[in-house]
Amino acid sequence: MDQGKAGEVAAGKPGGVRAITDGKAAARSETPGPNGRTGTGTSETSAGKGTSAGARAGAGGGRRPPNPGPLGTFTAADEERSRGVRRMKTIATGALLLMATVFVLAKWAQHEGAGAWSGYVAAAAEAGMVGALADWFAVTALFRHPLRLPIPHTAIIPTKKDQLGHTLGEFVGENFLSSAVVRSRLQAVGIAGRLGAWLAEPEHADRVTSELSTALRGALAVLRDSDVQAVVGEAITRRADAQEIAPGLGSMLERVVADQGHRRVVDLVCARAAQWLEEHSDSVMEAVTGGAPGWTPRFVDRRVGDRVYRELLRFVTEMRDMPEHPARGAIDRFLTDFAADLRTDPQTRARVERLKSDVLGRGEVQDLISSSWNSVRSMIVAAAEDERSELRVRARVSLLSLGQRMASDGRLRGKIDGWIEDAAVYVVTTYRAEITSLITETVAGWDAEHTSKKIEAHIGRDLQFIRLNGTVVGSLAGLVIYALVNLVTG
Repeated sequence: MDQGKAGEVAAGKPGGVRAITDGKAAARSETPGPNGRTGTGTSETSAGKGTSAGARAGAGGGRRPPNPGPLGTFTAADEERSRGVRRMKTIATGALLLMATVFVLAKWAQHEGAGAWSGYVAAAAEAGMVGALADWFAVTALFRHPLRLPIPHTAIIPTKKDQLGHTLGEFVGENFLSSAVVRSRLQAVGIAGRLGAWLAEPEHADRVTSELSTALRGALAVLRDSDVQAVVGEAITRRADAQEIAPGLGSMLERVVADQGHRRVVDLVCARAAQWLEEHSDSVMEAVTGGAPGWTPRFVDRRVGDRVYRELLRFVTEMRDMPEHPARGAIDRFLTDFAADLRTDPQTRARVERLKSDVLGRGEVQDLISSSWNSVRSMIVAAAEDERSELRVRARVSLLSLGQRMASDGRLRGKIDGWIEDAAVYVVTTYRAEITSLITETVAGWDAEHTSKKIEAHIGRDLQFIRLNGTVVGSLAGLVIYALVNLVTG
């Protein structure tokens, strides 16, 4: 081993790294790199001098190789693929050695006068060696410098990794992220029809309903109550402050009076007032006599109080029993005028707005608005968990109905497909640069040596078959050429 080499990583041994310096082995601790492989010693790159992003760390420690990105570390499957690649390399190299041996023996036989057949065999073996060597050079040049010689246009993957990533990004952007391609592919798929047929099945609608319920419960569980309460309180308060309520209240009150919806309220008030007067006659008498002057005789006060009580009871009783009582008409006229003032009178509207602001500004009202979120959330969570709740039943029925309509209504399918196509085209045309740059930057972030080894583990076995094919095809080509030459020259 060359003594100038700083160290050699023992691949596949997670326990440590042995550095060989000046021909003497010295144990060194292993520093795991971000790709899960060793980071001390010399990280020998197949690209030669400095072409790999994770180039030599150098003796005595050095830079850690950059993160290989999504390629990650070698998995058990990758190790199995690497063993397959090594087996195929052995077979391909064995074929090359076989051709060399056959060539030497054929030449010896030809020299010894074995006959014309030895020339054919020698020509086939010679061409087989040339084909094997040429294909070995071509396959090796993809991943490293052959024989570690910095021959131009070799170690293509490590040295051209960034350029390949950029080209791949451009290829994806031009051929997969164009609006015409996206529209044609979505039109061929027919998402709306397939989705409608799928949703029309009861078990699929049940599944979607269950998944939506789970997602809803999860979203509500993630939200912080204090944040939601603050948002809800601010939203309601801002909405109420921005919206004038007097005209709306006036229109609503006007409709109520026109429909005589207030009559039941008046009936209830009159009935309760008459009942209260009948049960609390002493309270009325005390209120009247207590407000009389001190110089009036007591019996006069009682007579006046009794008269006031009887007249008040008679008035309330008549209002209760007479739908056409004049007082009821006066209430109707008052409510009608008040409704008109709420809609048109600036002073009345201003007073209502001030009252609204005073009410909303009270702490009790703000606490009530904020705490309403707890009730709403509990109600939604309970409905989402209960399979027989009205929320889930209606959601399931709506999904089934939507699926049946999408499956049977061509116009609806056309609209939905159009919305999907427009949305997809907008995404790919607006964010095409970001998507392609993601590919380019991701590839650029991969460690060159690790990327090369990863790719070789996946496709290297097939590439070794190219070497075998080159050996066989070269042999046949050499045999044919030799035979044609002999045929022509006689």
